Amino acid sequence: MSDHTELADLIAYLSRSSRLNPAEATRLVSEVLEFLAETPEDYIRRRHLRLQALGLSNQEIFVRLAQELPRWRFRAPELSERQIRRVIYG
Repeated sequence: MSDHTELADLIAYLSRSSRLNPAEATRLVSEVLEFLAETPEDYIRRRHLRLQALGLSNQEIFVRLAQELPRWRFRAPELSERQIRRVIYG
């Protein structure tokens, strides 16, 4: 988190309403913001590696990613299997 003062109220609230101390609350907020900052391209690459490790074929992975992207936490444009493949392999 680059500027802790911007989120001081949230950190104070988390400290008051949970068992987190201010340092833990700060770390939690930082981790959540980092999680939410993931781009569609980063998500595609990360998920591709995870699904490969589970033994799925690339064709299965591309179909699954095309279905997952619209439901994920960011607004990703609708990508074809070919566009997904290009994100992964360039």
